[in-house]
Amino acid sequence: MQNLVLIFIGVCGVAFGAAAYFALGFTPIEAGLLALVIMLGGAMLEERNARRRAFRRLEQGVEEMGRLLATDAKAGQVLSQRVNALVDLELGSRLDVIEADMSVLGTVVRQVAEAVSDLETAQAASAPALKDDRATGSGPEPRRVPTIALDDVKRALDEGRLIHHARPILTLPQRKIHAFDMVPRLQIDGRQLVDPPQYMPVPTGEGTVVLRRIDRLCAEEAIRIVRRARLSGDPVRLLVDVSPASLGDKPALDQTLSLLAANRAVNSDIVFALDYEEWTGLSRPQSDGLATLVQQGVFVALRNATTLRLDFGGLAEKGVRYIETSAHTFLKTPAALTDFHSSDINDYIKRFGINLVVTDLESESEILALLDDGIKLAQGPVMGETGPLRPDLRDDGDDDLRQAAAR
Repeated sequence: MQNLVLIFIGVCGVAFGAAAYFALGFTPIEAGLLALVIMLGGAMLEERNARRRAFRRLEQGVEEMGRLLATDAKAGQVLSQRVNALVDLELGSRLDVIEADMSVLGTVVRQVAEAVSDLETAQAASAPALKDDRATGSGPEPRRVPTIALDDVKRALDEGRLIHHARPILTLPQRKIHAFDMVPRLQIDGRQLVDPPQYMPVPTGEGTVVLRRIDRLCAEEAIRIVRRARLSGDPVRLLVDVSPASLGDKPALDQTLSLLAANRAVNSDIVFALDYEEWTGLSRPQSDGLATLVQQGVFVALRNATTLRLDFGGLAEKGVRYIETSAHTFLKTPAALTDFHSSDINDYIKRFGINLVVTDLESESEILALLDDGIKLAQGPVMGETGPLRPDLRDDGDDDLRQAAAR
């Protein structure tokens, strides 16, 4: 296009030069110079216009480039925001969590399946076992008939030959002392010591009176022991047997209440223990008597529990803090005790503030099995034999305590 304009300017210059030569009388040189000036002037004007047009196109191009760059910048910003949003989602960690949850779910499903299988197996095995127990007389042992005559027991009590030993309850897996079972042994024929099943009277007639006397002596000694332990800075908790005969007798109950009232500061270290069958057979007056003792700040333990299908909330309200059951039943036939899996029952009972104690442990393998089931308290020959208390707790002083109990 620019070439055509230049040709047009050249033609115009020649035309003006020819007109000046023929019409105006210019000489050939003058006419040629005029034509040359017109062509140069026209060419300069055209060049200037061409540069303006090129500059405008350049400006338009720059503006368009700017718009394109701005659009690209916005697109890049949006892309960056989306990338950042994806990064913030932490998809990797979320996938890891989902994978872990799926793994846990698979484990739970497998455990449930195993538990159902074990329960079915245990139920199938427990039915004939229970029949065999009834046939052979095994299972919960009936109350033993004492081998020591009642007169000999009374004479030993009169002579102060009731010796108080202790059997430890240990924590697992640390095997630290949590509490002691008080075991009152009777000294017969000089140095021979017999355990309660051999001398404890049958609760009928005069035997009931002797039972109440033994309960009172044990309660007094237990108070002395926990008080000495508090004074030494190393408190201990004692589980002390109490018979229904003492709970339902007002004079015996009043003596125990007077003893507790005089030593209220250490009552929380005392736990009165009853056999589970005795607990279930308590009369209304006996239950009320036990509740009166609990109001003084003591606690209750149930020994030899044959079932863990219990109202633990109701037991906790009645002051029960310990439930003891046999290791043989718990490990061999847990379905006979509870509908829970053996690894869950301890945590369930603990929710109510009650401690499950598995007793009669005889081997390390049984301890390992209890650890797998999450049991925290245990007792038995392998954990510690019944024996004398440590020397600082066997002091025979505290006459003022005896006087307070007698009032």
